[in-house]
Amino acid sequence: MATELLKREVTVSSNQAPAPVPASGDTFGRIGQLETRLARNAREIEAAQAVRYRVFVEEMNAQLSPEAMSSKRDMDSYDAFCDHLLVIDHSIPGEIEDQIVGTYRLLRQDVARANGGFYSASEYDIEPLLARHPDKQFMELGRSCVLPDYRTKRTVELLWQGNWAYSLKHGMSAMFGCASFSGVKPEEHAVALSFLHHTVSAKGEWAVSARPELYNNMDLMPLETINTRQALSALPPLIKGYLRLGAMVGDGAVVDRAFNTTDVLIVLPIASISNRYINYYGADAGRFAG
Repeated sequence: MATELLKREVTVSSNQAPAPVPASGDTFGRIGQLETRLARNAREIEAAQAVRYRVFVEEMNAQLSPEAMSSKRDMDSYDAFCDHLLVIDHSIPGEIEDQIVGTYRLLRQDVARANGGFYSASEYDIEPLLARHPDKQFMELGRSCVLPDYRTKRTVELLWQGNWAYSLKHGMSAMFGCASFSGVKPEEHAVALSFLHHTVSAKGEWAVSARPELYNNMDLMPLETINTRQALSALPPLIKGYLRLGAMVGDGAVVDRAFNTTDVLIVLPIASISNRYINYYGADAGRFAG
C-alpha cells in the first residue's frame, strides 16, 4: 500500500522521533517464533522503516525523498503519529530491530483528524465517505510489506490478526487504504482492474472515488470478456486477501510514479467481514493470542 505521487510531499527528519507506544496490551498474537505487536519505541519504528525501504525501494524501485534514500528508510511525517504493527521472528539472532520481518501502518480517524487527515486523502476523495458515516470510526491501513522469505500463510495470518485485534481494541467500524499493482501503466492490469470495477465496486453509502486530477478509469474491459480465473490470478495477494474478507474497491485507479505502482482504494466495513474469517480469528481476536 505504498503511495506518494502528485501529493503533498512530507518527510520526517531523522531527529524527529516518533512517539513510543506503551508496552501493555500491544501484543496481538503468536505462531511459533513469530509474534505480532505494535512498535514500542523509535528504534523499532526506524527498523520497520528499514524493512519498508528494502521492499519498496530495493525490490519495487520506489524513488523516495533524498533523506529517505540516504538513510535507507522509507519515512514520512505520518510515521510520527501512526501506530506501527510489526511481525517479529524471535528465532533471528540479534537485537529486536533485527527481527522485524513485516509491518503495517495503522491510523485511526481521531488521530488523523488531530494531525491533518488521512494519508489516502492525497489520492482519494474520502471526505464524502466519512461524512456519510458520522456514527462510525474509520481506520486506515497502509505501508503493508513483508520481507520475501516471510511471505507465507503464517505471516499473513498474524498481520490480519493484528489488524483485527487492533480494530476491536479501538472500536473501529471500517478499514480502508490503498493497495497496489506493480508498475505505472493501468492498461497492463486491464483484466484485474476491470474485474474489480465490475464485481466489487463500493457503491451507495460506501462509494468513494479517486481525486479527479489523478483518476484513471478501471473499466477497461466489458464484464462478459473477462475470464474470472485469469482475473483472480492477476490480483496481488494482498488485494485477494481483502476480497476474501468482504472488501470493496473504490472508483478509479491512481498512478504513483514515486512508488512505481498503480493504486486502488480498499474499503472494508467491519460488519461486512465474512463470518468464517471472524470465526477463524475469533470474535475477540483470540485465536493466536499469546
